[in-house]
Amino acid sequence: MRFLNDERYLLESEPARELYGSIADLPILDPHTHADVAEIVENDGYDDVWEVEGATDHYVWTLMRKRGIDEELITGNASNREKWRALAGIFPELAGNPTYEWVHLDLKRRFGIETPISAATADDIWEETAMQLERAEMDPQPLLREMNVEVVCSTDDPTDSLEDHDRAEDEVDGVEILPTWRADRAVAVDRPDWDEFVRELADATGIDASDFDGYLDALAASHEYFAERGCVASDLGVRSAVSRPVSEARARRAFDAARDGGPIGPAEATDLRAYLLEYIGELNTKRGWVTQLHIGAVRDYSARLYERLGTDAGGDISTQDVDMAADLRHFVNRFDGAHEIVLYCTDPTHYPTIATIARAFPNVSVGAAWWFNDNPYVMEHQLEYTGSVDLLSNHAGMVSDSRKLLSYGSRFEMFRRSLANVVGRQVARGQLSMAVAADLVRHVAYDRPKRLYGF
Repeated sequence: MRFLNDERYLLESEPARELYGSIADLPILDPHTHADVAEIVENDGYDDVWEVEGATDHYVWTLMRKRGIDEELITGNASNREKWRALAGIFPELAGNPTYEWVHLDLKRRFGIETPISAATADDIWEETAMQLERAEMDPQPLLREMNVEVVCSTDDPTDSLEDHDRAEDEVDGVEILPTWRADRAVAVDRPDWDEFVRELADATGIDASDFDGYLDALAASHEYFAERGCVASDLGVRSAVSRPVSEARARRAFDAARDGGPIGPAEATDLRAYLLEYIGELNTKRGWVTQLHIGAVRDYSARLYERLGTDAGGDISTQDVDMAADLRHFVNRFDGAHEIVLYCTDPTHYPTIATIARAFPNVSVGAAWWFNDNPYVMEHQLEYTGSVDLLSNHAGMVSDSRKLLSYGSRFEMFRRSLANVVGRQVARGQLSMAVAADLVRHVAYDRPKRLYGF
């Protein structure tokens, strides 16, 4: 069977198959996930296949909506078995989307199930997976070890106590679980809930953050707190990463206006965000952290989904309306050579700009094809373009960006197969030797991210 055939899946040449074989079993280093650290520490296990495949995955939710499934059977009060049957019933219609491959890979790799998902097979798969999930080997910690996950970086708000990370250090063996300082709320100065973040930051740090100096001190204290717990990177998800020189006085005025509850115009908000972005860069430089910038997502675009379910429900989109070159110019020049910077974007038309920025700044790396792009089609295109314009050996490597633990292995497998296919194609064309190709794919799959993030 050619479907997910171990020898053929995504591998179009003999060199590709040989290269993939050399990296398939390398440990997984995952610098960006939405891991539920409490779930890993508690290690209580799972009850059913919907819990591990659909309950937290807005990729799955979005596709179910597209095929007309009622929300009650996605995020509503229907039973997990009813939700699984609804998903299985339309699963053949998801063919061509990476979710179709990820879930089938999960079943094949973790459960040994190769039966295609459909209405006719839904109950058999439910029963078989439920039986296997009762085994201790299918609890979160053993699963991470079985997938050969070496490092997982979660995504954590600056106000987080990280108590689950403290427990993980003592209670989780064989896997390193590190926090990541996710500063989105810190720079969202024109959002209605920013005041709430300021209060939470003050409570978390014990520093009065109500004035400009106190706010910066509290951010620095949170940054230090994360560093003490092994954090190696910050992350910032923004529609536009606008950077420009902003004086302290101008930033202070914008901060005071935002805190006073008065109208803060777009120019003032952009000034304050730009100042805070540069401040975060300074903190990262002092600590030697990596700055990760996730750019271009338009959050909560679907008003209906946001009003019903809130954020992270599948209602976000991507946009071309971002001037990467203008927005990033000050930041990359300000921190030229100072610390590592990894750039991610949601729209693939921005890859040429990102790759050429990385070409001009040795401390800037192209991040993995992100979100709407983490599929073989775009991953291969991005890897080919990055390698021909910048250097493939300077690619930042893969991240799962996953909200479900079971998919770490599948997403990394898809990336590694795509990487092997790209480099294998170059070998088949006579562009490089097999020995050089083998070193290159190992470097991108493992050595480069390990060195980049200091794991």
